[in-house]
Amino acid sequence: MSEIMQFLEATFKPLIVIFTASNLAVMGLQVKSAEVVAGLKQPKTLAAIFVWGWVLGPALGLLIVWALPLPDPYVVGLLLFSLAPCAPFFPLMVPKARGDMSFAGALVPLVAVGTVIFMPLMAPLLMEGVALSPVVLAKMLLVTVLLPLAVGAVLREYARTVATKIFPAVNVIAKLSTLGCLVYGLVLYWREMLATAGSLGLLSMTIFMVVMGVITYRRFGFGLKQNQRSVMSLSMLSRNGSVVMLAAITIPDVDPSLLTYTIMFIIWSIVIAAIAARIFGKMAGQIVAEDTT
Repeated sequence: MSEIMQFLEATFKPLIVIFTASNLAVMGLQVKSAEVVAGLKQPKTLAAIFVWGWVLGPALGLLIVWALPLPDPYVVGLLLFSLAPCAPFFPLMVPKARGDMSFAGALVPLVAVGTVIFMPLMAPLLMEGVALSPVVLAKMLLVTVLLPLAVGAVLREYARTVATKIFPAVNVIAKLSTLGCLVYGLVLYWREMLATAGSLGLLSMTIFMVVMGVITYRRFGFGLKQNQRSVMSLSMLSRNGSVVMLAAITIPDVDPSLLTYTIMFIIWSIVIAAIAARIFGKMAGQIVAEDTT
């Protein structure tokens, strides 16, 4: 049994890298350059992404860790999540919310690039005393986030046939590695997860995602339409757990509780995003019904 656990511990970090790279490659293979260019030409979109992603998110994270007596690993986890908007499963939620697919297509690569830029710069400032090297983190994000995304996007633009052929295989790898990370996490850290019962960890995640979703949708919408505000809200309430997991493993002698918190956040993020997508979908349906009457 101990040999199996040692094997799981030794292969967990490589699996996280595969999980991150494959999910970003899947996003890249679905990117449409025209949508990205259109997004770059819309100051409102760029302003909204920046404000919600790296102003409101970190500010809310700091407020929560100030208000709740969270253990140090949970503080680090929440602050890392505050810098990583837009989960890999985000594109799956957009149709359920009846969101603007073109807007979502432009949003994904812009948010990914923003995360690669802002997380290494802001994480050390938010978490003083944590041995998180911005240089190491930046290199890791460039290789596992930006490079797969860029390669996928280039193939989609200039080698459409190749992109179409490899997409199913890459998508399967992404799904299997995602499932693998969750299973690994449950097997390796189930005791720590049980120990969190009664703690404020789940509450901190819930507050963060719900507040991000509500404020992004209801306030300061930058003139976006309903089906665009729902997309923006989903992208900001869901968090990129693959990037956070990657950042966590760059910390020397990382506390297992941080990995536990990250895995729990990923699972809970799927639940919250699914509920939000359903609510947004009903809102969109009501608007369509009102327009046709």
